[in-house]
Amino acid sequence: MKKKYIYSVVLLITLILSQTLLPKTDKVVIYNKADKNTIATVQTLEEFNREAKFPELKKSFIAFKEALAFKESRGDYNCVNTLGYLGKYQFGRTTLKRFKIYNTRGFLKDSELQEDVFVALCSVNKWILRKYIKRKVGKRMNGILITESGILAASHLAGAGNVKKFLRSNGSNNFKDAYGSNIAYYMKKFAGYDTSHIPANKKAKI
Repeated sequence: MKKKYIYSVVLLITLILSQTLLPKTDKVVIYNKADKNTIATVQTLEEFNREAKFPELKKSFIAFKEALAFKESRGDYNCVNTLGYLGKYQFGRTTLKRFKIYNTRGFLKDSELQEDVFVALCSVNKWILRKYIKRKVGKRMNGILITESGILAASHLAGAGNVKKFLRSNGSNNFKDAYGSNIAYYMKKFAGYDTSHIPANKKAKI
């Protein structure tokens, strides 16, 4: 009990410092989905990985979300890129409509909704790619180890259909977005995170 109490106090102090003393730019914010509270704020994703202040989170789904969000928008819920992709995870309007979200201004202001959409989209993509996950995870393509988290990250970038093409072609059909990021890069960069608890659900809802 004493260790748990000390850990809780440390997290509380971290939360207070992150909201009062530290600058808000270039931050990675780690959330506890169970109670919606911030449990860690660190200077950059690189610092988070290098210093491993919370080693139990380093390859967790929370770390996966934050790593991907940092790549997409530097973790900025209000970000809108030059192509009109929205929020922390840079969702397209078609994706938002899939989850019956039409008010983009409201969406940008609702951090919890953005987190929920990300989880739901992972669930849908996991269902679409379930057969490929079963067949391809653990194999290598052009030196890249295929993992479930890599597949989900790549589907976030390129869509599940393009990920299917990549896997079917043994990595030769490598979709690239308007900014130059490609499926192989996402497969490698976001490999090895624990996404096992995400259900494969074709009809995932918010």
